[in-house]
Amino acid sequence: MVSKIKFENVTKIFTNPDGEEVHALNGVNLDIEDGDFVCLIGPSGCGKSTMLRILAGLDKPTEGAVYINGEKITRPNYDRGLVFQDPNLFPWLNIHDNIAYGLKTRHIYKKDKDKVGQFMELVGLSGFEKSYPHQLSGGMCQRAALARALIGEPNALLLDEPLGALDAFTRMNMQDELLRIRKEKNMTMVMVTHDVDEAVYLANKIVVMSPRPAKIEEIITVEHSYPRDRNNDEFIALRSRILKVLNFAGKEKEAEYYI
Repeated sequence: MVSKIKFENVTKIFTNPDGEEVHALNGVNLDIEDGDFVCLIGPSGCGKSTMLRILAGLDKPTEGAVYINGEKITRPNYDRGLVFQDPNLFPWLNIHDNIAYGLKTRHIYKKDKDKVGQFMELVGLSGFEKSYPHQLSGGMCQRAALARALIGEPNALLLDEPLGALDAFTRMNMQDELLRIRKEKNMTMVMVTHDVDEAVYLANKIVVMSPRPAKIEEIITVEHSYPRDRNNDEFIALRSRILKVLNFAGKEKEAEYYI
């Protein structure tokens, strides 16, 4: 079976303003199958978001390559939708026009304008078409950002800590929304998170990263069915397993800081 997404010996080296080389990724290999929900988890600054940016086509690897459906990724494309931690909505546009923006830049709005209402309904924003971002809560703005990424009907949805700024209850509701959308659209999702519980709740595959220069410490396949109970023994055991891989379980650890 050909993997939908394939990281092949991906290394990324940045040069900081002082001319010092910073090794972010070190020979990363990863296969992501069609329909997977993959969570990337690891210490801050270990290269998770760098992996996502390379997958999105916003950055290029120093060595190696990333492929989607067998084609090498060299630039952004509408076949990959991207959602950031900040919704990044245009404040001068209402919610309808924010969501429709991608259709308009691709000059297909006239043909596909009915999709705007469909995707607003999908993310629970029907009735807020004429509202502006400053009039909505953080969770509702993130729903709009999600609809904007989904309306192009991408093959893969890339999520860079999109729920990190939300309150706990809104975050849990949005987690359920992601699972519902994934099931409804049969969509591949790749998500960066620092929250172990979030990874266990959402993913069918958890990729645990080492400190920079990042390599993959372990890939954990989650067999538990959805919806998942955050308090059952299997959930707690998997959480403990991930924490042990990260070296954060039951022992004091000297603080480390990453760029």
